[in-house]
Amino acid sequence: MPLIDYSFLAKILPKAKINKGYKKAKKSYLNRVRLATSLFFFGMGFCFSTWASRIPDIKSILQLSEAELGTMLFTLPIGQLVAMPFTGKIVTKYGSRNISILGLLLYAFCLIFIGLATQSWHLATGLFLFGFFCNFCNIAVNAQGVYTQQLFDKPIIGSFHGSWSLAGFFGALVGLLMLAFGWTPFQHFTAAFGFVVIILLTNYKYIIKVKSKQEEEKSSYSFWKNPDKTLLWLGVICFCGMASEGIMFDWSGVYFKEIIKAPGALVVLGYTTFMISMASGRFLSDILVAKYGAKKVLIISGLIISAGLYMAVLLPYIIPCTIAFMLVGFGVSNVVPIIFNVAGNNKNVPTGIALTIVTSISFLGFLIGPPLIGFIAELTSLKHSFAIIGVFGVFISVLVTWLKIFK
Repeated sequence: MPLIDYSFLAKILPKAKINKGYKKAKKSYLNRVRLATSLFFFGMGFCFSTWASRIPDIKSILQLSEAELGTMLFTLPIGQLVAMPFTGKIVTKYGSRNISILGLLLYAFCLIFIGLATQSWHLATGLFLFGFFCNFCNIAVNAQGVYTQQLFDKPIIGSFHGSWSLAGFFGALVGLLMLAFGWTPFQHFTAAFGFVVIILLTNYKYIIKVKSKQEEEKSSYSFWKNPDKTLLWLGVICFCGMASEGIMFDWSGVYFKEIIKAPGALVVLGYTTFMISMASGRFLSDILVAKYGAKKVLIISGLIISAGLYMAVLLPYIIPCTIAFMLVGFGVSNVVPIIFNVAGNNKNVPTGIALTIVTSISFLGFLIGPPLIGFIAELTSLKHSFAIIGVFGVFISVLVTWLKIFK
């Protein structure tokens, strides 16, 4: 008997109103389904960027030191890690549609809780829950991306991840606007919650309802009892990609400041160009996969990641390094969409569980990558640490070439 009874989900969540098969639906309806899925990805990215845009203000309001803020920020990935062991089974049992709707709603609602924080433990609790529901939302919405992709003859899954990246820019711009108007984090986060609710209300009925006996039969699958080696290696590939992505998020500004010696506002140039390149690359990913195939795109992407990182090390000047970070952004942009799609279509493991396995392994890249950079930089230098991480791109290309799943 489970510790928590989740049967109430079936009663409180809206039911699908679609009677005919998706495959037989009109193209206009399928495009509406695609738009709804894109907006769910957008809503996910908007929640995260909304929180990130107000971190400095929350630090000031709660009078946190750098060390205290670092500790608070670590509670978010802890929440994600706590949710990972059972997210896949819940998504498989109750359906990615239901968990996508409920997960995004609770994910956005946690912003309000964070905005109300007046003490450190309030913030820590809010961020833990934020990470917890982020994991449910992430697995369920990505499963929806895989299912929606199956309705189309051409690759489209890259555009979903592109929507997430696009939401990062939108959330940051809204954050700047809220600061200009003098809105508190609570007011800002409440408005953001309302925006996400609008996304949910206008799109939930177009989210795919997937229920099959095959999925139910496979829901008892245990990775520890019967590990799927293909998913393990897919997770390692994604680990390398997300580790490279993570160090760009956390260390690109530091690299431009300490190594490039970029003046003033140009410190953020590397991060900005990386984000623009990554977002653009994800929208182009579908076109590239359709023309050249997933295997070639991944191999080239891995080599581009390594080329970008080594270019930044060998040519530590503003213009070359800006181009280098753009290359890294374009390289990492293709890894997650392609790997998640391949993992989600695994014939032996249900989509929710397969995505949880790959995400759990790859998420370690975000956790380990940035601290590893700091550790290596402390022993040697920041340039040397970037050079060592540059090997990850080569690993991606080698593993993709070796795995038989890529044709």
